[in-house]
Order: sequence, then C-alpha cells, then structure tokens
Amino acid sequence: MNKAVLTTSGSILSAFLASLCCIGPVVLSVIGAGSLGFAAAFEPYRPYFMAITVLFLGAGFYFTYRKREVKCEDGTCKVESAGRWNKIILWVAAVVAVIFMFFPQILTLL
Repeated sequence: MNKAVLTTSGSILSAFLASLCCIGPVVLSVIGAGSLGFAAAFEPYRPYFMAITVLFLGAGFYFTYRKREVKCEDGTCKVESAGRWNKIILWVAAVVAVIFMFFPQILTLL
C-alpha cells in the first residue's frame, strides 16, 4: 500500500475520531437517532486523536513532497516527487482533518 495513501487515511480517521465527541450528537440528531451520550465518551481522548492527526498529516506531507531518486537502466538518476493528484488529495484531506479537529469551535460560531 502506498505510504501517502496510508498516512492520508490515518489523518482523516484520527481527525474524525478527535471530533467524534462533538460531531457525533449533531450527526445522530440530524439523522433522527437522537443525540446519544455515546460520542461524549470520546471527549477525554480528543487531544490524543488530534496529536495523531497532526503526526499523520506531517508524515503524509513528508512522503508526498520529498524528492525521490529513481535509478534508470543506464545508470543515470532522475529526481521525482509525488504526482499532482497525490498532492491535491493530501491537501483536501488536510482541510477536512482541520475542519473535523476544530468542529466544536466552528459549531459555536454557527
């Protein structure tokens, strides 16, 4: 599995888990299930999930933007970086992760 895909997926998952305590009751009330206190059980773990999110995003940006040397058959080297779509998906994942991480603060503004 590609390292960039793994770190991007981990970032989104941990950001979602970091905001689960606050977004969970809102989502459950929107879908009609009522705002259960189940999501509030994740509140003590929110800082840990946020730290994991930042670590995964950092790893994702490192693996995406680092320069890699590719050995060719004739002995010459070529420096490559990640493709355009990898960078776009990483930035979208980073924006989604930040929105999830700061959802409680965004919700108070709405």
